[in-house]
Amino acid sequence: MTLRVVPVTFAQAVAFIDDWHRHHRPPRGHKFSLGVADGDVLVGVAVVGRPVARLLDDGQTLEVTRVAVADGARNACSLLYGAAWRAAKAMGYRRLITYTQNGESGASLRAAGWQVVASRPPTAGWSRPSRRRADHGVDGIARRRWHAPAT
Repeated sequence: MTLRVVPVTFAQAVAFIDDWHRHHRPPRGHKFSLGVADGDVLVGVAVVGRPVARLLDDGQTLEVTRVAVADGARNACSLLYGAAWRAAKAMGYRRLITYTQNGESGASLRAAGWQVVASRPPTAGWSRPSRRRADHGVDGIARRRWHAPAT
């Protein structure tokens, strides 16, 4: 298997996430998306956008909002995380973050040089009395926030 980073459109990334992501729906938007191919076959995608948490949306930070890879695509996640950080830096961003759910190892992030910077407790969800929102099946799960390497 010879993996290489390839450009993908947002529509291609969304279709891939629909087919392969274990527990999340595709995001609604992005700043950019990346793919990983084995030959001519797309085996993984990453979607990078503005931080979901509004307090982190400072104009200098982006968030990897989804990564999805096909079964058996070894090292594709690490390749995507590394490529996403290189692309974000080239665009002038100073920080790239992502989250893992409690129970996920983060092996691909560690392999790409990322570090855990915060543990977030479970929340009741995004719904507030002033703005009701639907539960998407991931509320009440603890998460860890990761930062890309500083260099």
